[in-house]
Amino acid sequence: MPDMMTRIDTLLIANRGEIAVRIARSARSLGIKTVAVYSEPDAGALHRRSADVALPLNGKDASQTYLDQDQIIEAARRAGAQAIHPGYGFLSENAEFAERCRDEGFIFVGPPADAVRLMGSKRHAKAAMLAAGVPCIPGYQGEDQSDEALMAQAQAIGFPIMIKASAGGGGRGMRIVAEPGDFIDALSAARQEALAAFGDDEFILERALIDARHIEVQVFADQQGNTLHLGERDCSIQRRHQKCVEEAPSPFVNEALRGRLGEAAVAAAKACDYVGAGTVEFLVDAAGEIYFLEMNTRLQVEHPVTECITGLDLVAWQLAVAEGRPLRLTQAEVPFNGHAIEVRLCAEDPRQSFRPQSGSVLRFACDTHESLRLDTGIEAGQAG
Repeated sequence: MPDMMTRIDTLLIANRGEIAVRIARSARSLGIKTVAVYSEPDAGALHRRSADVALPLNGKDASQTYLDQDQIIEAARRAGAQAIHPGYGFLSENAEFAERCRDEGFIFVGPPADAVRLMGSKRHAKAAMLAAGVPCIPGYQGEDQSDEALMAQAQAIGFPIMIKASAGGGGRGMRIVAEPGDFIDALSAARQEALAAFGDDEFILERALIDARHIEVQVFADQQGNTLHLGERDCSIQRRHQKCVEEAPSPFVNEALRGRLGEAAVAAAKACDYVGAGTVEFLVDAAGEIYFLEMNTRLQVEHPVTECITGLDLVAWQLAVAEGRPLRLTQAEVPFNGHAIEVRLCAEDPRQSFRPQSGSVLRFACDTHESLRLDTGIEAGQAG
């Protein structure tokens, strides 16, 4: 427990796009001065104009700008910020950055570095969840990562089997293998992909659950040791392991299942001494059995549907927890009302297997309606 609360009056947002705009909106409503950072191509971006102050980052691509810890820290120092909010993506799940922020006197609006580090490894995270009694998919998360050992473990688990990069995300380094004869080739391809994407070729193996629902639970924890959940989101509609549609509450989940999911999610958060906003993801089979998948140690793209059904501002909660304030509700007091669906709009080329597409935004418009929420970081005429 902190000895005293630290008031945040200036917040640097170390991100771009819709999440930076969204964080600025909540911070402003709390009377907190916001500082944006931007690369040269983002000089005219909406997130820059949404903040009270905007500071340039030297460089053009993400590795030279939004991922440059030195520049982000220096910008926060120049702006007189007490805190840095990483949003999602970029440095949001970088344990080194979380440590560095705190070592240099800034509040990192996110979980402790040890929690980020633990949950950043699927192999170590699953071992911790098993020790905490959180239900997990049968599989292998051992230290022997040789082809021979992984093949033997796959045969013991049974096919079809899922190969997953321990450091992975977004479907990279992931393969479903139906037959033993295809395993080594799939593992080799996954190794190459994982090394290129993450610089890490550790894997876990899991029994493949076919036609399972992908359900995630929003959790929150304060620095005083209080942990609760804010209900589930159904993220089963995906393409290339990327979520396309999110729904809260899930039409698949009844009250009994909701209770089990919430209890398991809270147990997962407590097992890693979590603080702040996080998401615990599960697979749920047709029989209603739940299995831990992973924990995302940040605010999720899907958080608006949770805000819609609870009426809570999760960014405001993040900032309050970062200041050392306790959660203002108990589990029994969390309100759940109505139903919300989030649809992601992605710039893709349908003629090229829906590959991500870049270029200028020629037209972007949305009709306003009281039942519609729009979170965006782009506008007509913007280069993307």
